[in-house]
Amino acid sequence: MALGDPAFAQTDAAPAAQAQDDTGGDIVVTGFRSSLASALDAKRKDIRITDGISAEDIGKFPAQNITEAIQRIAGVQMSNINGRGSTISIRGLGAQYARTTINGQTFASADFKDGFRYDIIQTDLASAIQVVKSPTADMDTGGLSGTVNIDTVKPLAYKGPRFIVGVKGYNSEYRGKEWTPKVSGAYIDSFAGGTLGVMANVSYQKLKDRGDYVFIKNWYQPGQVVADAVVPGNIRYRRIDRDTEQLMASGALQWKPSDNFEALLQGEYSRDHTRYTTRQMVFGRWQPGAVTVNSVKNGMATNISISSFNVDNNTQPELRNLKTQAYTGTINWQPGERWKVHAVAHYTKGDAALYEWATIDEIRFANGGTLDVSDPSNVKWSTASLTDGSMWNSANRTWFAFVDGATHIQSAKDKAAQLDVTRDLDWHGIQSLAVGAKYHHESFATNAYRHDRDADVADPVKYPEYAWIPNLGTTGQLVDNFLGGAMSIPHAFLSVNADEWQRILASKGITVPDVPDWPSTYRVDRYVPAVYAMANVDTQIGGMALRGNLGVRYEHTRQNVTASVTDGTGSGSALLGQQHVIQNYGNVLPSASFALDLTPKLVARFAAAKVLVRPLLNSQTQMADTISTGQSQGRRFTSVSEGESRLKPLTANQLDLSLEFYHGRGNSVSIAGFYKAVKNGTFTQFYCPSSYNGVALNGIVTDCQSADRTADYSFSRVLNDGRTIHIKGVEFSASENFDAILPVKGFGATGNVTLVDTNSSALGTGFNLRDLSKFTANITPYWENEMFSVRFSVNHRSAYKQDAASSFFVNSGEIHTVRARTQMDLALGFTPNKWLNFTGGIINLNDTHEDAYQTTADTFQMASRTGRTFYLSATTKF
Repeated sequence: MALGDPAFAQTDAAPAAQAQDDTGGDIVVTGFRSSLASALDAKRKDIRITDGISAEDIGKFPAQNITEAIQRIAGVQMSNINGRGSTISIRGLGAQYARTTINGQTFASADFKDGFRYDIIQTDLASAIQVVKSPTADMDTGGLSGTVNIDTVKPLAYKGPRFIVGVKGYNSEYRGKEWTPKVSGAYIDSFAGGTLGVMANVSYQKLKDRGDYVFIKNWYQPGQVVADAVVPGNIRYRRIDRDTEQLMASGALQWKPSDNFEALLQGEYSRDHTRYTTRQMVFGRWQPGAVTVNSVKNGMATNISISSFNVDNNTQPELRNLKTQAYTGTINWQPGERWKVHAVAHYTKGDAALYEWATIDEIRFANGGTLDVSDPSNVKWSTASLTDGSMWNSANRTWFAFVDGATHIQSAKDKAAQLDVTRDLDWHGIQSLAVGAKYHHESFATNAYRHDRDADVADPVKYPEYAWIPNLGTTGQLVDNFLGGAMSIPHAFLSVNADEWQRILASKGITVPDVPDWPSTYRVDRYVPAVYAMANVDTQIGGMALRGNLGVRYEHTRQNVTASVTDGTGSGSALLGQQHVIQNYGNVLPSASFALDLTPKLVARFAAAKVLVRPLLNSQTQMADTISTGQSQGRRFTSVSEGESRLKPLTANQLDLSLEFYHGRGNSVSIAGFYKAVKNGTFTQFYCPSSYNGVALNGIVTDCQSADRTADYSFSRVLNDGRTIHIKGVEFSASENFDAILPVKGFGATGNVTLVDTNSSALGTGFNLRDLSKFTANITPYWENEMFSVRFSVNHRSAYKQDAASSFFVNSGEIHTVRARTQMDLALGFTPNKWLNFTGGIINLNDTHEDAYQTTADTFQMASRTGRTFYLSATTKF
């Protein structure tokens, strides 16, 4: 039932790292080619559809972080934040549909929403990573797209040096010349005649990066400004500076007094403290009557003039303090020649403390501006000076907020116990029978608070801070080189100093306390007992070896959602009590996986399974009906979201086929096809009723506002899609060295291509594979010898669609398409002797960036710049 378990419950399906361990092999590999060979050996021995990566050594994964390593695997797509890999999607399904485990057990995600954040895991933790795409009955459910398992080092399997010490430096091009450090150390040893092993590994790093974004979020639909065109409703600048401090540690104690008994205790700890500082200029939302359309192309206004509009100067700091710990105790015991017992006790807990506070100053740009988006690669924006602080004076001020923000205190826990028993049979091709049981209790809790002080410039008595607003010309923070100088827009602006504004507020005795946001506060408890039975097969068919298993798993789920009952649905509503929404459901999940050795070099695989994913949580999840109201740029807004406590679990029937050709150590060519039939997928539906609370609305989903155009509205609900959504695709991968054909030894390449297609509905109308790139490709040519190494990686991702549920840059009800993107990375290595190694590299060598369009590919909606990342490292072993 655990991916990282020794091969007691599943003799011929050992996962990557363990497949090596059981043979007594040395898990330390000496080069990239050896790392590829180790991963291919594990893939060949497994009966499931899998792909993986093996570390060259502790702390020497071929990437900056775990996410960037995993994206080299066939079928895996990476999403990034500020240019740093953060979440992954497998075979077109979003990050929330991939299950992540460490040593086969849950690693609680502190910020448990929107998919597992891999950037909190440093590469020092991993000895191997495996993506299992076809589950077996002994595996926990939850991986609709696949299960990513990260194996850590088991001390008695390690044959390398006892001490490993490393230092590393990072530089993010857009954050200037400052380099940030990373230090790591590991100790591994064995005692008592090799029966007792210990491992301790710790690493600490700081990272700084920056992302610049220019985008259009609001749009006027045809008929609102001109009859035949969509018209931009504003333009925004957004710069995000991120400062991260991470600490990660892992340890293991392994005792193996005899060949038939082993006890293993493993622990992992991760801490991530990150400050985001977002500086934003919001030009508009301009009134329809202020807009003159100068040109139209393909149904979109490409050049407009605006006579006057308001501008929000918004600085929002955000602190994200994340912490996760996990502890696993494992016993493997062979009480008799044919019996094997595997037992696990596991506990993991993730905590997140998320704080955000925004300061906003709004003035009138009376002379307006001109926006030209006819060339999506060179947007032109002309308006008043953005560095003239004198414009930001009390006479010109229309609105301000000293502090607007939220506090979310989150916790995720999982407590589990399992027992597996395997009986070796060797009877008519059935090698063994395995049965097992597991019980786990997982919980997710969010306590939400708001701290808002929106001010009225016409009421200085109620809001005396109107007289204390600091002069932007002297206290404003200059943002320069915005968007790296790209496009014909102003590239410098003065930003509000939020920390200074809030210091003044405090010095005057005005406090903005956290007020409970009861509608956004909830808890989800899931109690899941499970049992399984599985037959492992090892036989001959027509002289060919057949390995595999047939199994069935039953899981019962009792889910208790605790939501708030309030006297209203706004964030300031009073708590009246709590509501418990309880669901009980059981699922029978059959599976079959087989590997047929057609020849000594050719392997065919077949796998079929039914998989389950329970209702997912994301950053927009609301268990109770909620209504939030506020003001922006002189306009009132109301946001209405319906609760999600009664969603059904998502299920899928899936089928996998593959053909793999292995020739020589580390060389292979494979092709795989897959199919999934998904039911009960969830989707966010945006809508706009004809009226709300007696106010007539315009009924336009993508631009919902009052009929008199003075207030904005947003309505959304999350629903199950009862239709069956079909997903199908093909993967091709190869790994080859060229020693046989080139006079110079050491050259090789590894790569993969994935094609995915689906009949899913349009975004907002049914379950849809958001962030789905239908074509992805990775290729890494390399050269290495005993002293030098060079790796050049190319990662391509085709265009994909997003809506407001998956991207901040999209307005409610809208859809944008992120353009195709190809990123290149370079890594260099120098190993003067067996004790010392130096590496250096450039991530995003070609300075690629993410851009998006709104309607057709020759229109503009969003452009970003994150720049390159440089790194240098040194590692010594003794």
